[in-house]
Amino acid sequence: MTTQTKPIELYYWPTPNGWKVTIMLEELGVPYEVKYINIGKGEQFEPSFLKIAPNNRMPAIIDPEGPGGEPLSIFESGAILQYLGRKFGKFYPAEERARVDVEQWLFWQVGGLGPMAGQAHHFRNYAPEKVPYAIKRYTDEVNRLYGVMNKRLADREFLAGDYSIADMASVGWTRSYKNQGQEIEDFPHLKRWFDALHARPAVERAIAVGQERRNNLADDKEAQKVLFGQRARA
Repeated sequence: MTTQTKPIELYYWPTPNGWKVTIMLEELGVPYEVKYINIGKGEQFEPSFLKIAPNNRMPAIIDPEGPGGEPLSIFESGAILQYLGRKFGKFYPAEERARVDVEQWLFWQVGGLGPMAGQAHHFRNYAPEKVPYAIKRYTDEVNRLYGVMNKRLADREFLAGDYSIADMASVGWTRSYKNQGQEIEDFPHLKRWFDALHARPAVERAIAVGQERRNNLADDKEAQKVLFGQRARA
């Protein structure tokens, strides 16, 4: 089994995407050091961070013990989860059929649940003007995706059979179900999975990382200016 002697550097802010990686690291039990990137203050645009994460988004990691013993930086939460799963041989199976099952639900979250839940959250809570079409469009799509999860979880404990990075990626995006206009009781299998994941000590520890730094974004107009409406930068 691979061991980690030097801490993995985690560039992080307490959000659903950030939680994906803290959950994985806590479940693995490997040492890591948090480097907070305050996205409300624009720290994600600093040149030093852009060298690691050119998309100016967290999370990102630097593994000082990367392949060949050389440091390796990785951005994009899904890529980070896959890398850590391969390196430590946990929560990301090596057998092809099982691995594909995990991957399809991981990419389902990255390409669907996360973006759609984020848009629902934005138009329902942060948009300066209420746009009924946009609110309905994204609220309905999240409802559809919750239904997909609920059906999937009807006959299995986790999204890909065994507990995996697919579950870690998805759970943070269901925590704000109320702000997404959803009632979790409408999805009993999803709720059972939701409760089971939140009962895991590693998940509890992971979500607690940096919680004291969070603020109410709905009341922080300066942070909203930083986060919303960004265009290409020179």
